[in-house]
Amino acid sequence: MEESRIATPIGTTLDSFIKNNQENFKYATGELSQLLRDIALASKVVNREVSKAGLVDIIGTLDAQNSGGEHQKKLDVLANIRFTRALKKRGEACALISEENDSYEELNRDGKYIIAIDPLDGSSNIDVNISVGTIFSIYRRKSAVGTPIQEIDVLQKGAEQVAAGYVLYGASTMLVFTTGHGVNGFTYEQSLGEYFLSNSNIKIPKD
Repeated sequence: MEESRIATPIGTTLDSFIKNNQENFKYATGELSQLLRDIALASKVVNREVSKAGLVDIIGTLDAQNSGGEHQKKLDVLANIRFTRALKKRGEACALISEENDSYEELNRDGKYIIAIDPLDGSSNIDVNISVGTIFSIYRRKSAVGTPIQEIDVLQKGAEQVAAGYVLYGASTMLVFTTGHGVNGFTYEQSLGEYFLSNSNIKIPKD
């Protein structure tokens, strides 16, 4: 039909994908779904900051070091603030482990999840206009909900992750994640302010 050539489908949004696949999440109670939405929201804000980095005074190094002993970039700190605020606001995360902090940060004792994150990996690339990214990992807390965060919550094995992924900021900004049931990639459509499914069921070639 003529209409199909004029108005092509725009695809599946991240929010719709999460809702339609929530039964595949290991703990499908809604909190993990919301956490993924919170990460997506923060990444949109960071994407905006990265894209305007050359126009405002957020390029360069601060007189401070992160937990790895590296000099912090202004964008490192800014990205850390954006993700911390987004994850703290909803309350699903009880603690945040960030490369930019010396120790974990308690967010909400009633939260059920731990977030480990590098808010802006490769931030030195900003100075030469090369892509940067966010890396994240999600764990379920082991201590009782409502109690202070304990070492057993923040020192978990990688095999205990319930979700993990990354955001790549560049010519196309992409969010790629898995909850243990395949890997899917979403591309950010800036004019609509939405992530759309662009790479479903990503796999490494056998060769």
